[in-house]
Amino acid sequence: MSYNIYSGLLVLLLNLAFSENVFTQSWNFEKEKDGIKIYTRKEYDSNLKSFKGEAYLHTRLDKVYAMIGNVENVDWWDEDIRDLKILSHKKNCFVQYYLVYDVPWPLADRDLCVQAHITTDNEKGQRIVYTEPLLDVVPEKPNLIRIKKYWQRWTIQDIGNGVVHITLEGFVDPAGNVPAWLYNMVLTETPLKIIRGIKKRVETE
Repeated sequence: MSYNIYSGLLVLLLNLAFSENVFTQSWNFEKEKDGIKIYTRKEYDSNLKSFKGEAYLHTRLDKVYAMIGNVENVDWWDEDIRDLKILSHKKNCFVQYYLVYDVPWPLADRDLCVQAHITTDNEKGQRIVYTEPLLDVVPEKPNLIRIKKYWQRWTIQDIGNGVVHITLEGFVDPAGNVPAWLYNMVLTETPLKIIRGIKKRVETE
């Protein structure tokens, strides 16, 4: 079985499991800012919430593809990432990352090891980038708290006439002693900040 077929089947199974556990909860609209709509919902089997942000970008599809899921273009990522290593990748198929997050005192810094599965349907003008944790790949470090419960899903859809619709959904359990109420309170800033950064870059000629 070729890698492309295997990868496609794996993503399909991930999406089925994802929809079975998570899509049973409906999204709640939180706010709209700078043309970006933000939603949250209670994550399956957790006191923490997941998030969704969506926006219409006035740009070309290839410019969005060049940012999301591209290992050569990660400088727009969260400024709180103090260390980023690409462990392995195959262009437009998968990427494995190791990241270390700088967390404000008195909390300990976090690290995370993930793999992003990339599937593209050129006929529909759609790309999905689904990211999940990679366990037991990078040894845990005593001075860092390892994030193990995490998922993220980008859906990029070409609408036509120079418009691209993007959706970012995600969840992260920060682990350690972060109160659920505090996490949920600041949750909506995550997709807003990320999508705003992408929108600013791809809409600027």
